Amino acid sequence: MNVLVINAGSSSLKYQLFDMETETVIAKGICERIGIDGRLKHTPVLNGKPVFKEDIPLPTHAEAINAVIEKLTSKEYGVISSLDEIGAIGHRVLHGGQKFSKSVLVAEDVIAAIVECIPLGPLHNPANLMGIKACQKAMPNVPQVAVFDTAFHQTMPKHAYIYPIPYSYYEKYGLRRYGFHGTSHRYVAQQALEFMGIPAEGSRLITCHLGNGSSLAAIKDGKCIDTTMGLSPLEGLPMGTRSGSIDPTIMSVMAEEEGLTMHQIMEILNKESGVLGVSGISSDFRDIEEAAAAGNERARLALDIFNYDCRKYIGAYMAAMGGADAIIFTAGLGENGPETREQIIEGLNQLGICLDKEKNNFKGQLREITGEGSKVRIIVIPTNEELVIARDTKEIVEK
Repeated sequence: MNVLVINAGSSSLKYQLFDMETETVIAKGICERIGIDGRLKHTPVLNGKPVFKEDIPLPTHAEAINAVIEKLTSKEYGVISSLDEIGAIGHRVLHGGQKFSKSVLVAEDVIAAIVECIPLGPLHNPANLMGIKACQKAMPNVPQVAVFDTAFHQTMPKHAYIYPIPYSYYEKYGLRRYGFHGTSHRYVAQQALEFMGIPAEGSRLITCHLGNGSSLAAIKDGKCIDTTMGLSPLEGLPMGTRSGSIDPTIMSVMAEEEGLTMHQIMEILNKESGVLGVSGISSDFRDIEEAAAAGNERARLALDIFNYDCRKYIGAYMAAMGGADAIIFTAGLGENGPETREQIIEGLNQLGICLDKEKNNFKGQLREITGEGSKVRIIVIPTNEELVIARDTKEIVEK
């Protein structure tokens, strides 16, 4: 079976086509600037055909899906002869609220539930729905599956997800910790258990998904018991442009002193804060590391804040689980940032945790970097959220 994986954003649509017999990607690409001027990059992976990369009109997600279909089936750039070769479509959906603890086949009630979660995921859920509806229109007879970022974290105990505000806000509006990056945390946790050759039962893992968006999760017995992101992806670690956890009074001061609306404040906290806000340079950790190495004090401060917060959460999760068997680094920065990994772990030496600096000097592959005598194993595992979506889709459709 071939499974098409779709990740729709507000003005973009990423896709990968998997051959699930071998779990290999046979084509991938991205539609960008949807609703503006439009651009498509399509890459056939296995058959040696050329890459397509051009500006094309993409007024809506419907045209983007049609452009993807045309390229997948074209003689010059295609990897399949017709749409009949696509057995199912899997969609990344950001927010499933409390309704979904696992992936589900898309039906009208599922679409209605995703709509209900729009207040919890106002930036992502509408875009995810546009991707689903565009695929329904273009391929009405192909089954579709929704895979939720929040689903893996639904095993958190109540004391970990309830906020200490009046309980009525939880009852009326579902205001609670949900967590995100769940598909990634789930994948690398399973990979870690297989790599270490230990069962889920009795295991204690701390997964560190570090990139422009970053989150940690505490995973005990194979289930998430806590995570750093909350009601939205804004909580937790400072990120590329997100502030992470701050004193809510800051927002009151910003409103009173700067005359800002709540919408303007949320824009600042989501898009102008984090390491960009502190460094004043970039949201890209590579740019900040380069500036820090050249002596820029604010760039060094931004990195120090990020690494310090990572260490705090790792320590907190060790306390919550009574220790840890392994710390796993993943995602863009976690996989490709040896300096970040080293600086985070250096602050944990007093807990008997250390890495091997020589083994740590690499990027982008599965490798154990545990130092001699370390009480906790340290492993770098490249994430593969698209493969998880494809696997879930195949499993559900074949039931």
